[in-house]
Amino acid sequence: MTPLASYRRLLSIAGPTYVLVAFVGRLPLAMSQLGTLLLVSTATGSYGLGGLSAGALAVANAVGAPIAGSLADRVGQRPVVLVQSLLGATGLATLVAVVGSGSADAAIVVSAAATGLVLPQVGPLARVRWRPLTRSTGKHQRRLVDAAFSYEGAADEASFAIGPALVGLSVALVSPSGALLVAAVLLAVFGSAFALDPSARVAHDADHPGGGGRLLGAAFVVLVGAQVSIGMLFGATQTGATVLATDAGTPGVAGLVHATLGVGSALAGLATAYLPERVGHERRALVAAWALLVLALPLLVVGSLAGTAATVLFLGFAVAPYMIAVFSLAERVVPAARVGAAMTTLASATGLGYALGSSVAGRLADTSGATAAFAVTVGATVLAVALMSTQQRRLRAASAGEQPALPASAEPRVAAPVGGSR
Repeated sequence: MTPLASYRRLLSIAGPTYVLVAFVGRLPLAMSQLGTLLLVSTATGSYGLGGLSAGALAVANAVGAPIAGSLADRVGQRPVVLVQSLLGATGLATLVAVVGSGSADAAIVVSAAATGLVLPQVGPLARVRWRPLTRSTGKHQRRLVDAAFSYEGAADEASFAIGPALVGLSVALVSPSGALLVAAVLLAVFGSAFALDPSARVAHDADHPGGGGRLLGAAFVVLVGAQVSIGMLFGATQTGATVLATDAGTPGVAGLVHATLGVGSALAGLATAYLPERVGHERRALVAAWALLVLALPLLVVGSLAGTAATVLFLGFAVAPYMIAVFSLAERVVPAARVGAAMTTLASATGLGYALGSSVAGRLADTSGATAAFAVTVGATVLAVALMSTQQRRLRAASAGEQPALPASAEPRVAAPVGGSR
């Protein structure tokens, strides 16, 4: 089955409505971090507080997401994501009110953290649904799941291009507070729709043996570290772009600059499905890590928004292949009953890395400018290279022990294709 045929097959299985809902449902999280950074830093005049608030949101989300993922493994995604979507929308609106009222710094940080705690991780949970949705495809299932993960990686990156772009547009047309209110509306509508989609029930009923099995094996810990490094890259790069844009008198442009990272990454993510199956995911992660390092180095010498945008665009071409390989390895090395917890844990690791990267970069930028923030970006790529260079054998061995695809006779408990005839 060719990659293009795989994508068409996935669309016919899930239905276009589900694909749209699952994509738009992940935009609010992509908007929330940059939106918080711009809202707080603009209102208070402190990059440090802005970075701390955005980092608090990311750390709290990193804490809450694995808990939500484990709960979804046990009781199903529908009730968990629905509650998260409604609470998260309320939290974003509350954060705007707290900042607008001139509250103390501590109140702002606490409000951001409370919001992050309940924001749903739609992208990782969408990945969980593909194995049960494709379980009737027999020998093609492994190829379809790989293609689905390539698509999900591209969708995540596209969301982190469109999300910041929406923030930048909202800031330019309205205000930073307007950006977070848009995110709140999108989450209330599309997050809830993702929760209520029939695929949530299929994923839980078809592939749910009780939520047992060991999650934190040595290989999975390596993958968590890999996602921390990419999160640091996101946080530091976003902070550096914000400093440059604010110094130029156009803070809203930071979202557009950072969006170019997602553009390149999304294109590369879709192309990942064309890589031959004989190239293991651990090898793909290693090559992508080295590409991240090489492509990040120019950030240390560029001094303009245009130069930064061009550099970040090319850097993005290595981001999605790296993340797709990491998530694909995780899906193979953990028990089937713990995939939801695994996907959300990796997303949490990304959030922790974002918090670390944005906080450190923000403090350095307060004293030394954008170049110091971008130095954190380069440091994150060095960590990625170190991990993938030293852990190839461990990851290869763990991936080789993946569970076989389910037989074609194991049909889901719903008759119609999900999203196809609603």
